[in-house]
Amino acid sequence: MWIADSWKDYQVLDTSDGEKLELWGGYKLIRPDPQVIWNTPRGKEWKKPNAHYHRSKKGGGEWEFIDLPEEWTIHYRDLSFRLKPFNFKHTGLFPEQAVNWDWFSGIIRKAVSSGRKVKVLNLFAYTGGATVAAAKAGAQVTHVDAAKGMVTWARENASISGLADAPIRWLVDDCGKFVEREIRRGNKYDAIIMDPPSYGRGPKGEIWKIETSIYPFLMNACKLLSDDPLFVLVNSYTTGLQPAVLSYLLHTAIDADHEGVVEAAEIGLPVALNGLVLPCGAAGRWTAKSIHES
Repeated sequence: MWIADSWKDYQVLDTSDGEKLELWGGYKLIRPDPQVIWNTPRGKEWKKPNAHYHRSKKGGGEWEFIDLPEEWTIHYRDLSFRLKPFNFKHTGLFPEQAVNWDWFSGIIRKAVSSGRKVKVLNLFAYTGGATVAAAKAGAQVTHVDAAKGMVTWARENASISGLADAPIRWLVDDCGKFVEREIRRGNKYDAIIMDPPSYGRGPKGEIWKIETSIYPFLMNACKLLSDDPLFVLVNSYTTGLQPAVLSYLLHTAIDADHEGVVEAAEIGLPVALNGLVLPCGAAGRWTAKSIHES
């Protein structure tokens, strides 16, 4: 498992009975988590949260705000992120992804330090955690998400991270349509990051179901790789897409054209009060063979 254990502004304090107790930059939140199927005793730490998201038996749920600002900022290394509770239990950031930010930032920095210009494509880019990390490492980033509000949010994260003038293209677009147009244009990227949803609809009502859509999408996206690509990262929060599945996807989508190394694993967050690790989805990584040999 790849563990995001370098946070200073974020912690999972405890987990019990379908919920996790988190500390986000000094604010204590209780949120549901389907992985937490155990019911262990809750200590005093669970008392007086700043907000609690209550799951409804009919589906969905709602926030109970006790003492929480409308928005606030947390930091990871030299990155900054604006947070606010919205929609279905989310805060605007997936902190477990920090383990991937660290991984690809190291690759980008090394390439840039050797004089190479690195172009990164971030698909289903949400509020820009990966975009900000890649840009901070020195990459030119194309950020694509279908939701205008998420792209606006991502731009704000870039700005407060000192990247207002960084070479980032901000695009509100359907990722599938964008990839197809980029193939026709002949554009190429040195790295691709994607965090596809489990389910969604395209601009003309097209159904995205990750189990059936991810393979052809990944095959298409990999046509955009440059002749000397650095890495490809695929994240999954869908139960059916286990690390072994992600590994097979990357092997079949990339290995025929580029020599590299494929790794896949669960990603997780340490739980402060018991020393365990909370699983938070999975990630698959393809890295150029030359990077492993250097």
